[in-house]
Amino acid sequence: MNVRSCKMRGCCFPVKLERSFRTPSSKNLANDNTNTNTASKGSSKDLIPSMNRPGSEKNSPIVCFGEMLIDFVPNASGVSLADAPGFKKAPGGAPANVAVGIARLGGHAAFIGKVGEDEFGCMLADILKQNNVDNSGMRFDSHARTALAFVTLRADGEREFMFYRNPSADMLLQETELDQDLIKKASVFHYGSISLIHEPCKSAHLAAMEIAKKAGCILSYDPNLRLPLWPSAEAAREGIMSVWKQADIIKVSEEEIEFLTEGSNPFDDKLVLEKLFHPNLKLLLVTEGSEGCRYYTQAFNGKVAGVKVDAVDTTGAGDAFVGGILSKLASDMNLYKDEKKLSEALLFANACGAITVTERGAIPALPTKEAVLEFLHKRTA
Repeated sequence: MNVRSCKMRGCCFPVKLERSFRTPSSKNLANDNTNTNTASKGSSKDLIPSMNRPGSEKNSPIVCFGEMLIDFVPNASGVSLADAPGFKKAPGGAPANVAVGIARLGGHAAFIGKVGEDEFGCMLADILKQNNVDNSGMRFDSHARTALAFVTLRADGEREFMFYRNPSADMLLQETELDQDLIKKASVFHYGSISLIHEPCKSAHLAAMEIAKKAGCILSYDPNLRLPLWPSAEAAREGIMSVWKQADIIKVSEEEIEFLTEGSNPFDDKLVLEKLFHPNLKLLLVTEGSEGCRYYTQAFNGKVAGVKVDAVDTTGAGDAFVGGILSKLASDMNLYKDEKKLSEALLFANACGAITVTERGAIPALPTKEAVLEFLHKRTA
């Protein structure tokens, strides 16, 4: 498939949505590419036990792999899609959200994935650039559109999704399109499970994991269950668990635990350890929404309380949490070994998630490091 750089007239323009996507301290991208027309040619080890690998210094990027799309979020809660009076257009996709979340917090992030060679795809590439995310690993497909998702907001801010991807460009990323050099430079390689659903993206995903593993990257996994995208519940369960034992760090929600264990109590620590903690795992995180999170390592486990806010839209809360903890891990790769430091980092990550739910959309609501520190200071003052 002949995929070219995004050269549509009017693409890569300054995006004007309901909120600016620039950070207060926005700088030019640190990579060699100064615009989104730099896609490369073409269309678009056993786990290292030690976290102290060469190249894991602070300037090594956290590479996020997977989907990026447009979320259409209703401007009213508690109504069906058909009854929504209007929608806010917002960039989304869990791996992309995490990348922007890390960059907003001052970290070095990169994104690898595929979008359509259309105005939405160009807009998404530009938004990554505006937020100081290295977008050199993005590819553009001239035959498939950028994915869309319409989000239904319940009165409590929780969501349901309706996806438009038949197929969408993110499903069509090929192994030959991977930026291997970018993956090898990463300190952390982060991914979800949506990119495991369809070929050829599934093969590209598995190949990227293998490249990262051989390079000694830390593998970070957030399954991000979206059941309607899978052929069946059983296919989802098998697909998600197929890469489980390769991860160093896993973040999972209580609802996902219940699904993956086929109805087991997600609050039973013994059960969680027996069914989900594998010998190579360094850190298992279980998010509980406003109640905070639980953590499990090979040496200890515990809980960090949540930060209560009035939720408007929970889209991207888990991604903000992941961005928060990965940004802390990037500056201390042994964080998981010190329970006090880990607890402090998880409180920071909880605050990232809490701030995000106070606005509509995922990427528009992701906080800066300064905003998180101010938020926590007000809560503890």
